[in-house]
Amino acid sequence: MATITAGSKVSRHVYVGTYTEPPSGKAEGIYTYRFDPDTGALTLTQTVAGVANPSLLALDSSQRFLYAVNELDDGRISAFARDAQSGELRALNSQSTHGAAPCYVSLNSSGRYALVANYNGETVTALPIAEDGSIKPASSVVRHQGSSVNLRRQERPHPHMIASTPDGRFVLATDLGTDRVMVYRLDPVSGELVPNDAGPPFAPVEHGSGPRHFAFAPNGQTLYVINELSSTLTVFDYDGGTGTLSPHQTVSTLPKDFAGQSWCAHVAVAPDGRFVYGSNRGHDSITIWATDPALGEVTLVGHESTRGEAPRNFALDPTGFWLLAANQDSHTVVAFRRDPDSGTLAATRQVTEVPSPVAVVFSRD
Repeated sequence: MATITAGSKVSRHVYVGTYTEPPSGKAEGIYTYRFDPDTGALTLTQTVAGVANPSLLALDSSQRFLYAVNELDDGRISAFARDAQSGELRALNSQSTHGAAPCYVSLNSSGRYALVANYNGETVTALPIAEDGSIKPASSVVRHQGSSVNLRRQERPHPHMIASTPDGRFVLATDLGTDRVMVYRLDPVSGELVPNDAGPPFAPVEHGSGPRHFAFAPNGQTLYVINELSSTLTVFDYDGGTGTLSPHQTVSTLPKDFAGQSWCAHVAVAPDGRFVYGSNRGHDSITIWATDPALGEVTLVGHESTRGEAPRNFALDPTGFWLLAANQDSHTVVAFRRDPDSGTLAATRQVTEVPSPVAVVFSRD
């Protein structure tokens, strides 16, 4: 396998999901860009118009297909075929997600199922994927139960992210409304999501935290969960035998002297596992932590302004030398160079205007 270094001429594409429906946004759909690995510049190559609120995107492992949730009251998921050379997308079909406001999509470890979290629908859904990349009707819909202490934001369940564990044995789903990380198994034949029967069916986080997104360390044994409402990051140990998640550290995402309102959004781990990144909407920054290689615990490195408002999402490129931050309220995607030794970020002059950007996904080619 070829080694990729900073400044290499590897051609990649970047897909930006957006909000198209007022009052949340004013975009046209999904935007496809060619990424320059030397400068961080984005060049628009396609606008896939008419896709309503494609707020979260996912590429399959073969890079042949892209999937987008349609974050609407009548939630749907849309499938697209992808041309590897041009990066352009061609619509295949869509299916109901059986829940309102789907806000996350991922592919399970086998790539045979799309997994969706329906924020206002209180449900998580599994949908089989056909050989041609199109989506079949749902094979499983699970409704969450419960609430938590924030009466305005946690009055009922709000599933926010769902994804397989790296070993493929379990499926995790964060629920902002119940302060839980749910643990499921996905039956490979029936496509049913069933509660974990090898260990606890969920892991709690501190009341009022509002767990939103999560990311695993490359070793597959440490899980980082970013909590939207408390602006914290919780570190869990993951037991692949039982699916048990054991919390052992929680830290703030904000500077000690910050006195305003802020809500976390996304979390990502550097390819080598040495640094963790989380976004803050309000403080409008990326928090940078260094990791302990033995325990997975984190130590604050610092904060980097995203040069815009409400960084709802960001993405590290596969080399780990670039970070793109999507500033939803200032309608920009800003490129940062990442120092792999210190973990720090340096803003470039590459600022791309994108209406209401919500998700950023790099292709591997």
